[in-house]
Amino acid sequence: MTIADDIKYIGVNDHDIDLFEGQFVVPLGMAYNSYLVKDEKALVFDTVDARFGDEWLANIRKELGERPVDYLVVQHMEPDHSANIARFASEYPSATIVAGAQAFAMIKSYFGTDYADRRVVVKEGDTLSTGRHEFTFVAAPMVHWPEVMVTYDKTEKILFSADGFGKFGANDREDPEGWDCEARRYYFGIVGKFGAQVQALLKKASALEIRTICPLHGPVLNTPEEIAHVVKQYSTWSSYAVETPGGVLVAYTSVYGHTKAAALKLVDILKAKGCPKVAVADLARDDQPETIEDAFRYGKVVLATTTYNTDIFPWMRHFIWHLVERNYQSRRIGLIENGSWAPSAAKVMKGMFANSKGISFCDTVVTIRGALDAASEAKLSQLADEILAD
Repeated sequence: MTIADDIKYIGVNDHDIDLFEGQFVVPLGMAYNSYLVKDEKALVFDTVDARFGDEWLANIRKELGERPVDYLVVQHMEPDHSANIARFASEYPSATIVAGAQAFAMIKSYFGTDYADRRVVVKEGDTLSTGRHEFTFVAAPMVHWPEVMVTYDKTEKILFSADGFGKFGANDREDPEGWDCEARRYYFGIVGKFGAQVQALLKKASALEIRTICPLHGPVLNTPEEIAHVVKQYSTWSSYAVETPGGVLVAYTSVYGHTKAAALKLVDILKAKGCPKVAVADLARDDQPETIEDAFRYGKVVLATTTYNTDIFPWMRHFIWHLVERNYQSRRIGLIENGSWAPSAAKVMKGMFANSKGISFCDTVVTIRGALDAASEAKLSQLADEILAD
């Protein structure tokens, strides 16, 4: 793939992976992106996952032949991008490694050396010329590791954005849902905790003229419409704003089916009352990262679970923990609890959000003692009215 006349895509696609980062299901595979600048000096942006070293090095040689590489720029030290640094350094012994100070500390931890005899340590605002191209380094700490930097090519107006603006999915497989769905799941699964830091990076990027975004995962973004859209989405996501107003997520756990019945009854009530979008998730069976994505996408959530060992069912605790860990905020929450003799799940769930900013709870709490009855079903209708109220 050609990014510009003298900038080539040299990344790889992974169709064998089952769980990205050991937790995210990736049915469309994964891309590990890398880029080659063929200027007066040859420069490579980032390596790839350890399993694809042979393919990646072959991609470099296909473009350069026997010509040496002058620079390797390390923007992010997560192993899916940095695993082949030592191998590259051996294959290209005259190449200079370019990275920030924190990245070099990590390089030493991973590979036993920080390449002190062949490195350039860069910081915010430093530049590097390869001839026709002039690159400026921009610090992006905690997007989503502390050492991250992105790089701006002043010549072609390209932002090499590290993990920013990435998505799940291999680049040689069409995503039928387009960019947003897997990019949203990727963002809230991996970057979501660090909204303030993403906002800081977006502010820096707003001062740049950007014609192309080259992320380390997912497709290259190279039209004005694409760039405007992904920047808008990142601005929404990183500010914890509601992306789809009016939508409600109903997430439940159920042991014998009674809590599930209540959750699904609420879904029917919400739809009957005109709710434009209701997403529903069984937290024990459905993909939790996708449900986390929906919790951030919509402004309103109903959580339904059983009292379990005087606490709450483990999958609900796991789900709420993931929300809180990612700075879940500024949302309206309704609660449904079930308990045959001492229901206390609503109190536990509410307590888990104690330190979350801007969370409001519906006054109506639906309490079920075993199975729905006329009184608890009436409470479901009352809860639906509250959750739908502006």
